Amino acid sequence: MADGTLAIYRRLVAAQVRSQAQYRASFLVELCGTVLFASVDVLAVLVVFRVARSVGGFEFRAVFLMAALSTCAFALADLTVGSIERIRAYVRTGLLDAVLVRPLGALPQLLAADVAPKRVGRVLFGIGLVGVAAHTARLDLTPARWLLLLVTPVAGAVLFGAIFVASATVAFWWIDSGEFAAALTYGGRDLTSYPMTVYGGLFRRVFAYGLGFAFVGYYPALALLGRRDPLGLPAVTGWLGPVVALGAAGVAASAWKVAIRHYRSTGS
Repeated sequence: MADGTLAIYRRLVAAQVRSQAQYRASFLVELCGTVLFASVDVLAVLVVFRVARSVGGFEFRAVFLMAALSTCAFALADLTVGSIERIRAYVRTGLLDAVLVRPLGALPQLLAADVAPKRVGRVLFGIGLVGVAAHTARLDLTPARWLLLLVTPVAGAVLFGAIFVASATVAFWWIDSGEFAAALTYGGRDLTSYPMTVYGGLFRRVFAYGLGFAFVGYYPALALLGRRDPLGLPAVTGWLGPVVALGAAGVAASAWKVAIRHYRSTGS
């Protein structure tokens, strides 16, 4: 049964990829556009260091590594679950009813129905950026740090994905919640591109620690660089990204189940 369900999801995704690849010129333009969009975030970091020697007490190589880890993680999350942003249209129009009556999970259906292959370019750019940042930082890559470097973007993607899903569930109560969701997802991407030391106390407690954004790039970068945390947390914190990501995924899954139970259709 599980194999059959997985096969259905694969066919749904394959159908989306084939349909979007029919118009090759448009697909290539959009693919290049996503890479350009991703590069803008990194260019912003470069611009900052044109006028400053350090940011939050960190030099360029450290901040560049944080930004690269964040960019790669967000790109992976956006490719896999970013389409959940369209849930507002499904709830508003009642199209979610058709999803719920099918003998498949609602969330996987929504994700498979709106796969955007053009975002693959952003993922490839992010992976390459991590490699460049690791080389620029001259990391002393022990086997443990190699593993951390590979796992961190995936853990960050899980955390961003959890934020995507959890913020999307707000649409079940508040249809026009797009700006709220974007503030958490895209705002989180921008926040994680810089050291947590640049943010104030309350803001840092809520977003860096409360939502877990500090574990996307900041703490893993400290562990990879072998640096102490200026904020005072122990060195082991840099290795907790996967644990935080799994906890966030659990919270998002619970929020999704509550939202689905709350759904009452459009009444039409």
